[in-house]
Order: sequence, then structure tokens, then C-alpha cells
Amino acid sequence: MEHKINAYDSVLDLIGNTPLIKLSKSTADLQGNFYAKVEAFNPGHSTKDRIASYIIDQAEKKGILTKGSTIIETTSGNTGFSLAMVSIIKGYKCILAVSSKSSKDKIDMLRTMGAQVYVCPAHVNADDPRSYYEVAKRLHKETKGSVYINQYFNELNIDAHYQSTGPEIWEQTNGHITHLVACSGTGGTISGISRFLKEKNSNIKIFAVDAFGSVLKKYHETQEFDQDEIYPYRIEGLGKNLIPTSTDFGVIDEFVKVTDEESAHSARELARTEGIFAGYTSGAVMQALKQYNAMGKFDKDSNVVVVFPDHGSRYMSKIYSDEWMENQGFLESNEVEQEIQNVQYIK
Repeated sequence: MEHKINAYDSVLDLIGNTPLIKLSKSTADLQGNFYAKVEAFNPGHSTKDRIASYIIDQAEKKGILTKGSTIIETTSGNTGFSLAMVSIIKGYKCILAVSSKSSKDKIDMLRTMGAQVYVCPAHVNADDPRSYYEVAKRLHKETKGSVYINQYFNELNIDAHYQSTGPEIWEQTNGHITHLVACSGTGGTISGISRFLKEKNSNIKIFAVDAFGSVLKKYHETQEFDQDEIYPYRIEGLGKNLIPTSTDFGVIDEFVKVTDEESAHSARELARTEGIFAGYTSGAVMQALKQYNAMGKFDKDSNVVVVFPDHGSRYMSKIYSDEWMENQGFLESNEVEQEIQNVQYIK
């Protein structure tokens, strides 16, 4: 006799409907009310679960993906993990071209999830044959029956968030959201959410986060691609050395750039003040929130939603490693000493 069991068919049923959490201690000195859309509550621990599931579902409906197909993608790590997770459940092979800037934790996770991983040099031009963009294209051409997700130039990247994340934020705030702060990498997350929110209320302000060393902020302001803006930086999944068509610059009101160091410290601060163990990009969003506040963008009646895209476990060898932080010049020796004193070994 089969009994009624309350269980999900697979981890894919857990994608979406992530919580909105009020930020209190970390925003005590800021003007307004602040809420975090914590995407680490997705089963793959990042917002990229949404696009992986959605794009693959659409490809299946169109007959582009069939039994035995191989999924190929360019990724800084999170999209790759989500694609590998969906591929396991649906029975596809997964090949990923990953930037060497991605943390060792991310690369190890991708291998653990059964993906075939190609690690490509981060600090080369987008059209260099060694770049992860060009490597993914080559692998797609060489692999029979493969599908290239191409998140940077895929309109479905935007649509996934228009269909899910945007409506969730609108409903969770009962339509009282006044500002959205989110990072811009491929641009799919901020673009999809913003298209939905702007349709509901055109007065909602959309504030994007870019990195120093990226071209997005200047392109938004001038519509010019400036090669001279490009230089190496450490934050993963934020900013770009090309202009993704999956970014709808028309729905974004303003960009601000954040530094590697301040973003790392802001992520650590989130863990210690809010108990939210967030990723490097989430730290960048938190840092941008402080900068927008300093610019006078909020008042006491502002209801600001920030999107924290991923989980801190992806960065244990980076921003949550005192050794890495010290090597980057992000920690003073006295700070390292204090961190060491926080751990006591009983013999």
C-alpha cells in the first residue's frame, strides 16, 4: 500500500521562492528600510538555478535538447554548478569553460557534480582563442549534439527573472518596493527583475553594481565600449570585459563601481552582523548599498531590496580565508592575529 508522502520529486522543485530577509544591524547607519533577496536558498545555492532550469526547459520544449545531448556553457562558476545540477536530474552531459579567476572551491564543486571542466585564463581579451567565451564556442562546434547556453547573449536569461524573481519581489514587498540594488554581470538578473518592476511602477529606481576593471558603468552612461577601462580584478560574477546583450541597459537608472577589498570586507560583515553567509558578489552588492546611501539616494521612507546572488561556501579559499585576504593586502597583520585568536585548540 502506497502512503501519502510529502516529498519533492527532485531538487529542481526547490528552485525559486527564495526568502526576503530584513537587514537590521548591517544597515543601522543607513537611511531607509532594507531587505535582502537571499538567492543562496535555491538548491544550487545561487540565483543561477533559475536560468539553468528555465533555459533548459525552454530548449526541451523546442526540441533543441534531446536524450543524449550535451550542455556547454561559459561560467564563472555559479551558472556551471546550476547547469550541472539540472543536467544530473535530466540526464544530460555537461561541459563547462570556466574562468581561472573562479575560486578553487567552485571548480572542485563543478567536478564533483560530474561536469567536464576547462579552466581558461581570466585576463585575456574576450576574442582571444584561450578565453572562456571562445573555448566554449569551440567545444560546441566540436561536440556533436551539443547545446551552447550562451548566457551572456541569451534573451532567456532575462526572461527567467522576469517570470520568477521579479514577481516574487513585487509580491513579497506588497508593491511597496522603491529601490532595487543588484549586481550586473551577464545582466540577466537585474534586467529581468527590473523589466517586471518597472512595468508595475515606473518610479522604482534600479541601481546596478559594477566592478573597477569592467566596462559596464561607462557603457551605460556613454554607449561607448572603452577598452582602456579593462584591467584585472578579483570579484567573480560581476562586471564584464564585453557588452552582454542579456543586459537591458534601458531599465537601469544608475551604476556604481565597487572595489575588490571593500566588497570582501562587506561580505564578511554580513556574516558577522546578519548571520547571512553570502558570496563575494553579495558583498559587492552590500558595499554598493553603502555607497548609494552616501550619495543620498535613500530617505527614511525608502524600501530597498538588494539581491544577494550566492552563498559564502563558494569562497572559502578566497574572501573567507585570512591567508588569501592577507596575500591580497586586504588584512593588516593585527587583524590576522585577531582572527587567529578566535580559534582555540584543546589538546
